[in-house]
Amino acid sequence: MFVRGPAASQMVLLSILLPLLHSLGGVLGAKTCVPRPSCSECIQSPGCAWCSAKGFLQAGEPSERRCDAKEALTSRGCKEPYLPETEEALLMKDKELSASDDIIQLRPQQIDFQLRVGEYVPQTFKVSFKRAEGYPIDLYYLMDLSFSMGDDLDMIKKLGQDLVSTLQSFTKKLRIGFGSFVDKVALPYVSQMKRKRRDPSPHRETSCQPAFSFQNLLNLTTDIAAFEKKVIGQRISANLDSPESGFDAIMQAAVCKDVIGWDKGTKILLYTSDDTFHMAGDGRLAGLSEPPDGHCHLSPSGLYDGTRFDYPSVGQLARVLTANNIQLIFAVTKNISAAYEELSKMIPQSVVGVLESDSSNVVQIIKNAYNSLSSSVVLEHHGTPQGLEVAYQAYCTSPSPGLPGLRPWSQRAECKDIKINQQVDFYVQLNMSRCLEQTEFHLSVQGISEQLKLVVKMKCECDCGPVEEASPSCSGHGTLHCGTCRCDPGFLGQTCDCQQSEDHVSLYEKCRHGGSSQLCSGHGSCECGKCACQHSFSGPFCECDDSNCAQSNQQLCGGNGKCVCGKCNCLAAYGGEACDCSTLTDRCQTAGRPCSGRGDCLCNRCVCKGGFDGDHCSHIPNNCTKYDTMSGIVFIGLLIILISRLLLEFHYRRGVPKLRHRPAADRLEGGETQCYAAIMNLFVSDHLSV
Repeated sequence: MFVRGPAASQMVLLSILLPLLHSLGGVLGAKTCVPRPSCSECIQSPGCAWCSAKGFLQAGEPSERRCDAKEALTSRGCKEPYLPETEEALLMKDKELSASDDIIQLRPQQIDFQLRVGEYVPQTFKVSFKRAEGYPIDLYYLMDLSFSMGDDLDMIKKLGQDLVSTLQSFTKKLRIGFGSFVDKVALPYVSQMKRKRRDPSPHRETSCQPAFSFQNLLNLTTDIAAFEKKVIGQRISANLDSPESGFDAIMQAAVCKDVIGWDKGTKILLYTSDDTFHMAGDGRLAGLSEPPDGHCHLSPSGLYDGTRFDYPSVGQLARVLTANNIQLIFAVTKNISAAYEELSKMIPQSVVGVLESDSSNVVQIIKNAYNSLSSSVVLEHHGTPQGLEVAYQAYCTSPSPGLPGLRPWSQRAECKDIKINQQVDFYVQLNMSRCLEQTEFHLSVQGISEQLKLVVKMKCECDCGPVEEASPSCSGHGTLHCGTCRCDPGFLGQTCDCQQSEDHVSLYEKCRHGGSSQLCSGHGSCECGKCACQHSFSGPFCECDDSNCAQSNQQLCGGNGKCVCGKCNCLAAYGGEACDCSTLTDRCQTAGRPCSGRGDCLCNRCVCKGGFDGDHCSHIPNNCTKYDTMSGIVFIGLLIILISRLLLEFHYRRGVPKLRHRPAADRLEGGETQCYAAIMNLFVSDHLSV
């Protein structure tokens, strides 16, 4: 079982709901089966199963008819053992989360299982993570030693102990290393004059060490005194232009894993500078066009002069840091922080802190950056092949429900503001869109070396039992596998009963029905004198349309029969043109009489007579209620008419006196004649006299 929980009730709920999820394949994105001619192709088609039973196909039916939805094959008489299904083999390494000496923050650790192309419900499992207190930290301090960083170097020499104490407040398992960078030892970055190569200082009163692109000064170590001593012994250097070779330094510090000594704990690369960076393409100024090869190129003394390759690109740095699970902290001065903010957006698990001009706040930057990085939990996958899709659901602040919830699936799983010892749960969904070789990939949390190993085996071939060579089902001229014949050379046909040497004209005549000019009624192909019909057509000449029958409830033959040659063959207990009429009478029976003796039982329902109604014709309608309703309707209509007439009369009686008391001249408007006025007066007088 993928999802494991401590409560037995959770497992019971899982066992109940998973079959329901599978039964809702259409709702969850299942696809209609597209028939394929062979078993291996069929089970790679979403929603399809294969029937390998002998004698399953009727005359003229092609091999594609063996490939259909499981329910459709079962309804056509295929037995369950001949339907290949996915066999899930789940083997898990699932150690409990632990904060003891053997710290375990990610659970489970390994899953082996099998996938089939286009499953109705993709494989889903739960991953839990809980950041343990005191998890080991490897911090590599990477410092810009160009001339403008002189005061910063002096401050770091004073703050060495404070820096170590701050890190030890997070964990007692601390290892620290130190490296520095300036720029490529080539024009136009560094002067090539002999004097300047020995001492590139721009001022005579100061002395500098020779320039270099990157130098590893101290491997990761638990010897804190050695770190302080190495920092104190450093001198500043100088270059000609403002940008530095920080990208070279980051690349070498990340890929030289064995030299630097990176271990399995939290890996942090602290980058400090007061200027910008050279990037891919800048190396062409020195004639360096070859991109970095991603390998370690440190000399035995730990130096990298950078005169062979161009500077790395941002994408290269992001890939290398992600592949080695290294978190990057940019501690830079305010004047260049905007450039590093944009750079940080393109490098996963990186943050930017603003340095004071003399780096006096570098300890606080490290503390804030570590808290920010450790409070963010990002689960990601590595090495997945094309065709294998991964999606996530994250439960950050609320406990996992024990089953995937109704949250949308996304391509990224991230939780923020997570505290030490706070567990977060992720559901991971895998789906395979095409057949692949066995593959292995990993899930991991950014910044954590622990991984979940996933071994995926693909269900691409059918296991239909032994292969029958020279099978009688193939006329002795072919091999029977999964119910279909693979004919020997020189033989054709569904049962390999046709030799290629036979006359094609006479064979075609056998595929014409009643002198028709069409082969196989236009619904199939003529193979060896026999018709191989298209899907949904059957018969010796493909003359029968098995999809053109009466429908009920949007199903052929109401789902209660089989469409054969345009007519429904109903199952027992069903009848009618669309098999939608039950021949049973159990729903009509009451007190030993069908429909209480007051109706007829049709399609297992009562059709009542004599004014009776109800499921069993046992209810006598109340006619008085009908008459009362009719009387009420008539009364309300008459009442509305009476009220309307009264309102009209009221308005009329109010208006006539006003009209009579107005002078005749006022009642006449421009354009009216005396004749019109006389007629109006006569009409009003006659009406009032009534």
